[in-house]
Amino acid sequence: MTSRSVWPAPAKLNLFLHIVGRRPNGYHELQTCFQFLDLCDEITLEVRSDGQIHRTLDIPGVPIDADLCIRAARALKEAAGSPLGADIGLLKRIPIGGGMGGGSSDAATCLVALNHLWGIHWPATRLAALGLKLGADVPVFVHGRVAWAEGVGERLTLLYPPQAPAEPIYLILKPNVFVSTAEVFQDPELTRNSPPITIHGFLASGGRNDCLGVVRRRYPQVALALDWLSLFGSARLTGTGACVFLACETMDLGQEIMRKMPPEFVGFLARGLNDSPLLEGLQAG
Repeated sequence: MTSRSVWPAPAKLNLFLHIVGRRPNGYHELQTCFQFLDLCDEITLEVRSDGQIHRTLDIPGVPIDADLCIRAARALKEAAGSPLGADIGLLKRIPIGGGMGGGSSDAATCLVALNHLWGIHWPATRLAALGLKLGADVPVFVHGRVAWAEGVGERLTLLYPPQAPAEPIYLILKPNVFVSTAEVFQDPELTRNSPPITIHGFLASGGRNDCLGVVRRRYPQVALALDWLSLFGSARLTGTGACVFLACETMDLGQEIMRKMPPEFVGFLARGLNDSPLLEGLQAG
């Protein structure tokens, strides 16, 4: 029997993003709704008895000490006092720098999976608190349910039908640009005083993305992708971008739009999910 296992780390979309204030420490108060996608990174884990944590594959441009998988494993090992270690492999499918939460999801999957494989058995709330130190989006991936988020993204209200958003097909475009989240949030023209919205208000109106104006101005490639996708419906920016998305009623409709896509764009289709496939992996053991 082998201790090697493969775990999914799903992408997410911010269905809206309002900035309702700014804290004295410079962090922004947000409101957003996260939805998962069936687009997933794959994390391979093999338990080591010698306590070492190793990365089995190098990731270009990501030194090992900046790798969120490695940082998550080290943080859990130290916090729980586990004598075990792990070999960690990562197959990337989620675009890097696209606002789809790939790094945070990878960290969350490592926390959840190693919590199980190492026999630590912490509750999700405790894992999420540890994950918050790695990134504001990590807790929602740890809990694995579609969620309404406030604060810096850490105060979560889990949503279930009929409150949960629909699970449509999304057509997603990834402009060939890396958007700096820090630069967007530091921009003096960023809207920082949106009136708070309720869950009911979001479900009725859909909300908007307060980062959109700044991102359009700073990143013309994103503006072009948004303008083209908006020809077919209500195109939106996820997080600070660079990815933009459009909800489609059917896969056939998404494929029809993709066939019209200009060659300079990179696009793909993904299905929205209200439950993370990580939960299924955890139940499967």
